[in-house]
Amino acid sequence: MTTEEIRDGVSLTNLDQPLFDGADATKRTLVDYLAAVADRMLPGLRDRPLSVVRIRPGQPPFMQKNTPKYTPPWVRTTPVWAETSKREINYAVCDDLRTLLWHGNQRAVEYHVPLLRLGESVQTHLVLDLDPPPDAGFAPVVAAAAVVRRALADEGLSAAVKTSGSKGVHIMVPLAPTGADDIAAATRALAARAERLDPSVATTAYIKDDREGKVFLDSTRAYGATIAAPYSPRIRPGVTVSFPVPWDTLEHVTPQDFTIRTALDLLGDKDPWVDLMPSPQTLPADLIAEGHTIPVARVVAMHEGKRRARAREASEGEGKS
Repeated sequence: MTTEEIRDGVSLTNLDQPLFDGADATKRTLVDYLAAVADRMLPGLRDRPLSVVRIRPGQPPFMQKNTPKYTPPWVRTTPVWAETSKREINYAVCDDLRTLLWHGNQRAVEYHVPLLRLGESVQTHLVLDLDPPPDAGFAPVVAAAAVVRRALADEGLSAAVKTSGSKGVHIMVPLAPTGADDIAAATRALAARAERLDPSVATTAYIKDDREGKVFLDSTRAYGATIAAPYSPRIRPGVTVSFPVPWDTLEHVTPQDFTIRTALDLLGDKDPWVDLMPSPQTLPADLIAEGHTIPVARVVAMHEGKRRARAREASEGEGKS
């Protein structure tokens, strides 16, 4: 039997179904959370093409970019050319509570947006995504984040930090208008400088086998790359949330502290992402210049992967001769 409720003009169904295995939450828990956090979550979604990660009962999660045919006409959409697939994708744009609740009813748990707003050619933030090695815990991430903060301070820059909702953190510097190539370059340079400050903690190695158990400073969140929006739930045990954290308390928390069951009480009537975010800043010329001398990590890794594959094939060929 399908039960239905109407909230803010949105038909909500099967709210008491489990959200996913390990969630310890129902679809109602998700929808209630989205409704309660909407005024703080929507500013991070507004005017940006939205990608969501949905999970249907008994099925694995999947990312949805193209809006389905049954999307209501009142959901704002925008066409975006996807260079990788050589086609136009019709993204939803989540500007209001009704659209957010509709996505929640579609079992969209995660909300990912690019760093670009619609109609703009440059991103609003520089982002480093800190990714710990498997089973490392959160302490190495805290140590690596402190190193990144030192690298920023050396350049007179400041940032806000939030948990990714998974295992790591996003360190975000709000920017004055800057060219996209220069932002990408500065991101690479910042990661490289942090690695030099403490190579025992942090690495810029894109290939996982080369990271030696260190925290990866991912500098590829540029151009059209997306990140989990502030306050977005994640499909993780307990339904963790990407949550802002003051720098001086980062070492006292873990990502598992912030879930759709705990986040609202922790927020109260505040919006820490707004409160903790510095004013937009201009990137130093020397940081940009250094970054332009650093190859793009993904491209380097691709070529290195091919080189290693050829080396393995040659070695196997010699062993058979």
